[in-house]
Amino acid sequence: MAKYVYKFTEGNKDLKDLLGGKGANLAEMTNLGLPVPPGFTVSTEACRHYLGGGDLPAGLEAEIEENLEHLEKAMGRRLGQPDDPLLVSVRSGARFSMPGMMETVLNVGLNDESVLGLARRGGDERFAWDSYRRLVQMFGRTVLGIGGELFEDAIDEAKAAKGTADDLHLDADDLRALVDRFKAVVLESTGVPFPADPREQMILAVRAVFDSWNAPRAVLYRRQERIPADLGTAVNVCSMVFGNLGMDSGTGVAFTRDPASGRQGVYGDYLQNAQGEDVVAGIRNTVPLAELEAIDPRSHAELMGVMETLENHYRDLCDIEFTIERGRLWMLQTRVGKRTAAAAFRIADQLVDQGVITLEEAAQRVTGDQLAQLMFPRFDEAAVASGGAHRLGRGMNASPGAAVGKAVFDSYTAVKWSRSGERVILCRRETNPDDLEGMIAAEGILTSRGGKTSHAAVVARGMGKTCVCGAEDLDVDTKNRRLTAPGGEVVEEGDVISIDGTSGEVFLGEVPVVDSPVVRYFEGEVDPASDQADDLVRAVDRLMHYVDAARRMRVRANADTAEDAARARRMGAQGIGLCRTEHMFLGDRRQLVERLILADTEDEQAEALRALLPLQRADFNGILEAMDGLPVTVRLLDPPLHEFLPDITELSVRVAVAEARGESHENDLRVLQAVHRLHEQNPMLGLRGVRLGLVVPGLFTMQVRAIAQAAVDRARAGGRPRPEIMIPLVGTVQELEIIRDDALRVLREVGEENGVELDFPVGTMIELPRAALTAGRIAEHAAFFSFGTNDLTQTVWGFSRDDVEASFFSAYLEKGVFGVSPFESLDVDGVGRLIRIAAQEGRAARPGIKLGVCGEHGGDPASVHFFHAAGLDYVSCSPFRVPVARLEAGRAAANRAG
Repeated sequence: MAKYVYKFTEGNKDLKDLLGGKGANLAEMTNLGLPVPPGFTVSTEACRHYLGGGDLPAGLEAEIEENLEHLEKAMGRRLGQPDDPLLVSVRSGARFSMPGMMETVLNVGLNDESVLGLARRGGDERFAWDSYRRLVQMFGRTVLGIGGELFEDAIDEAKAAKGTADDLHLDADDLRALVDRFKAVVLESTGVPFPADPREQMILAVRAVFDSWNAPRAVLYRRQERIPADLGTAVNVCSMVFGNLGMDSGTGVAFTRDPASGRQGVYGDYLQNAQGEDVVAGIRNTVPLAELEAIDPRSHAELMGVMETLENHYRDLCDIEFTIERGRLWMLQTRVGKRTAAAAFRIADQLVDQGVITLEEAAQRVTGDQLAQLMFPRFDEAAVASGGAHRLGRGMNASPGAAVGKAVFDSYTAVKWSRSGERVILCRRETNPDDLEGMIAAEGILTSRGGKTSHAAVVARGMGKTCVCGAEDLDVDTKNRRLTAPGGEVVEEGDVISIDGTSGEVFLGEVPVVDSPVVRYFEGEVDPASDQADDLVRAVDRLMHYVDAARRMRVRANADTAEDAARARRMGAQGIGLCRTEHMFLGDRRQLVERLILADTEDEQAEALRALLPLQRADFNGILEAMDGLPVTVRLLDPPLHEFLPDITELSVRVAVAEARGESHENDLRVLQAVHRLHEQNPMLGLRGVRLGLVVPGLFTMQVRAIAQAAVDRARAGGRPRPEIMIPLVGTVQELEIIRDDALRVLREVGEENGVELDFPVGTMIELPRAALTAGRIAEHAAFFSFGTNDLTQTVWGFSRDDVEASFFSAYLEKGVFGVSPFESLDVDGVGRLIRIAAQEGRAARPGIKLGVCGEHGGDPASVHFFHAAGLDYVSCSPFRVPVARLEAGRAAANRAG
């Protein structure tokens, strides 16, 4: 038969999958000879069987009974023994720490008889009845599902009758009366009396802990932390020790280092005459752990020794729960402690200095998500906490950071005011590509609509801009240039507001902002060897040097301007993996695109292209200069042409009004006809990408000519330009062949005109499933593949990202269809499989083909590890995410090598 139950003496810290984190660590402490109350663990396998079949596995109750009898012999007492009872705690313990998410029942084994024996043994009648009321309260809430407020109300009434606000002032008679009241609550709520049989209490508690794995709060926590739903929880049955036996007893939580800052020293809280969950429940004020030395010097000294032993053994920050029972120390739990991002980097660095871990291990102790948290500016928490900030509302924390500026309600004003030296926050119902200039100019973006992958959120994250999206309780009125808060408070254009992209909060007025020293370090403003650098910056610098040396994949940036390219290079980018040329056609240049679209003759078309050519060349010149000597992948025009034309509704109204007034409207009518002609029901699956190059003569060749001419200019200026030409949205090799041949012809022509050889690679963007599945044929005509994972995700799933975000995505996340949005972290099973197929078939057809990723997933930590495993050569992401991708690429290489 399968074995489901393990004594603490049978396990160790490496059995977390089987025994859960708590059970594995209790076993490890037992093996180390530390004072752990004896007990046993019911495995996660039993939980999975229970959750799958609806009942305990065959033989489990007998196995629990056998281990309980062994525990009773070791302790010299039986569970619930009337004259001298053994009591046990029944606690959850999953593979990953889920603090407060699942259930615990203490003092199992008490009933009306054994409570008297406990009082005699402890010499304290109050203690015994306090323990009994805790059991009935916990059991009623956790096992029987009774609302906790029914018990809390009874306690409040008892304290009120006594004229006290403190539980400690309730005496034995008060607590005995509370037990009777609690048992009455159980009978009234369930129709059955509180179970008096100690063994029945224990089995029911085990079932309740198993059930708590699927409690709503546990499900939500797992989804947030990306913990698999099928792991299950273990159950730890541990002999009780009592911190509520008087003022010489107590319970506490300790950390071997500060989990908030990472500073070395001893941190924690202690509560005298308390039990179990009292410290974290906040029912009474605790004292700092340092005060234990004065309260109980011997226990304090022993605890300090235990903490040193555990940190040295686990080689990391340890989180410890302990109880002192009449001067005797007992260890109830330890685990590698959760910590802030700053603490993670500091502690890893400290442990390397102390010779405890290697740099390779240190790199595995930090994550890209933590690094990203350190890079965002933040509001001064003290200013917010002191009430100095007036909150207007809250939205989604779409892009972390802190931003302060004057509220503006259109892109033009944002740019104009920004150029005059004003800091602005762009406030829109939602943003679109026309808002790009305003978004660039703004300190932050606030929208009343949209989700975390809306246009505003995606672009803001790409630029490292603070963004709060979907602030539905704020009515943004762009026409009248104001927003209205729920209470009717109005923010007019020009009023100063502050937005917190970490919490999603929106404040009226200026909240002080604290700069991130880590960003200043990456920008080259802080020398890690100087006095300006603190220990956090030095820790980041040390680990970044290690991962850069360890990683195999290169990291490029998605950048469309010379300024973005320069910033990306400062952040450590090794080239540009995606230069989107559509952003170069906005603003004043839209009129030139309009002329191209409206051209009736080849001459008119050629004239429009001639006007665009020098502008494009200048753009590429600046980018190639910023990235001199490094590859720059330029994507030829991708979006549908109608995006460069006026809104069809606004234009129709303008034409109708002009006709009604008898005014001249020939040009507007001509534009309207073109808009109608180009209008598509689903433009993202219509005339865009490579199809534009095939249908609009001269468009792509103009862009290639601009790239080639810019490269010649840079070479003449002494530079080393390395442009790469990327053809978007290819679905079949024939499309690629035609555009590629045109591009190579233009490169030859420009080279001959200038007496140089322009041998630049021409490749394609893999963003359609058909392209991935026919990658072998496409590779014969492509020097490189760049996976456009944004569109590949949309086409694989059949999702329009903007539409599904606003409609059913939240429901999918709540119901667990997704653990995380596939637009945030790569869908490995679907999109990832296509990438693997394309990579394998592409390399088989062209062994030297270069493979990269230019979708947003290139900066997602989990996705970077997949791309490394898939054998890709580089990832490309927004400039702000470059350090994150560098860190994760190095961690992936070091992890696989180890």
